[in-house]
Amino acid sequence: MKSQLLLIFGIALLLNGCSNEVGTEYMTTQKAAEYFTRVKQICDQDSGKLWGMNLYGPVMLVDAGSRRIFSNAQDEQGILKPRDGIFTGIYPGEDIINNFAVTFGNTLFAMVQLPVAEDPYRITTRSLHGLLHCFQVKKGIDTPDYNPSHLNETTARLWVKMEWKALEKAIRTSGESREQSIRDALVFRTTRREIYPDYIEDEIRFENYEGLATFTYMILGNSDHDSYTVAMMEYLHRVYNWSYAQSFGFINGALYSYLLKEDGFDFSTLESDSFDLGKIICERLNITLPEFCRDIAGSLGINYDIDIIREEEVIRTEKIRDGLHRKTAAFTDKSVVYLKLESPSFSFEPEDVEPVDTLGVIYKNLRVSDNWGKLTVSGVGCLVSPNLQFIRIPAKGFRSDRNHISGEGWELILSSSWQWEKIDENYFVRKLIP
Repeated sequence: MKSQLLLIFGIALLLNGCSNEVGTEYMTTQKAAEYFTRVKQICDQDSGKLWGMNLYGPVMLVDAGSRRIFSNAQDEQGILKPRDGIFTGIYPGEDIINNFAVTFGNTLFAMVQLPVAEDPYRITTRSLHGLLHCFQVKKGIDTPDYNPSHLNETTARLWVKMEWKALEKAIRTSGESREQSIRDALVFRTTRREIYPDYIEDEIRFENYEGLATFTYMILGNSDHDSYTVAMMEYLHRVYNWSYAQSFGFINGALYSYLLKEDGFDFSTLESDSFDLGKIICERLNITLPEFCRDIAGSLGINYDIDIIREEEVIRTEKIRDGLHRKTAAFTDKSVVYLKLESPSFSFEPEDVEPVDTLGVIYKNLRVSDNWGKLTVSGVGCLVSPNLQFIRIPAKGFRSDRNHISGEGWELILSSSWQWEKIDENYFVRKLIP
């Protein structure tokens, strides 16, 4: 599905490179066992208090370079083999490595992409993140399909920032001040939805899928309330100037979840995939919103530096436009390879993402799996059109060997029944006609 964006931030996933990338050197079977023990201790300490059940289960740590698997459990089909008290194997070269729930050998695993350099906090929290996604799958509340492309528009970004300002104030205060700040955040939230009504469900799915995972790994992965709060605020400030189409749900869902937990909300009561975290907190606090939030949002925004935020967005837009031709020339003025997106699954770092006005988004590094095969872009960049319609890759260095197509900084493994075709100076990947 075009809207299936596996957006990774916070426990950010380093991308796989091309096939000549070497694996990490720090991970051993002994060290993997130590990580599994640590994750189990964290889950056992929580003992189901957060979600009503212990989250610990099958976890696989995967080295993106060598594709080697280190797992705490054997799959049902016996693909993984026992070694030094854990299970090892090789992850298929045609499959995307990411931080999510994946079925491997007929067993549901929390997949963890290992960082290039060892980082115990990231490895541990990525494991918790993936385990929450496994829990969502089991509960039937996993909603990974969404297309929040509107969030890169200036108006949408303005109201996202206003909502974040109010939510941060709510987290840093208490009592009546907290409740008023939450109401303000809901006014800004609803204003954005009044402007973009067609994207309400996409925002909700993004928040529910990734926001709850962020919230879970932060609260379980930090030793106390203060460190958890600090981590949440650092995360918020880190994504402030990033692409919101890639980062919004991770932090927005986590912020509302934080406030709901402070109010004593029982997360185990979330039984469907259609809940709205903002609506839940609105009802719990008996907050009444105006019929049309846009009528008061502007004046209310004065309390949250709305004029400064407007100026921030004007400057951001000008910078994007000033460098637009320079950044997009490789995709618009030169020979390119076109790939139509049909049912993509993405893996990327949000800091590698740069919106380029109406042309779409440039990804410096990207891995994509779709009906036509598996694409890896490393460093050279690619342009993804608005609404996920197609990808353009610079065709410089184009070469082909059977089902393997490559160029400078990218490679594509074609699925059967697909081929490439050159038209004028460009290349197009098409499905063979029977």
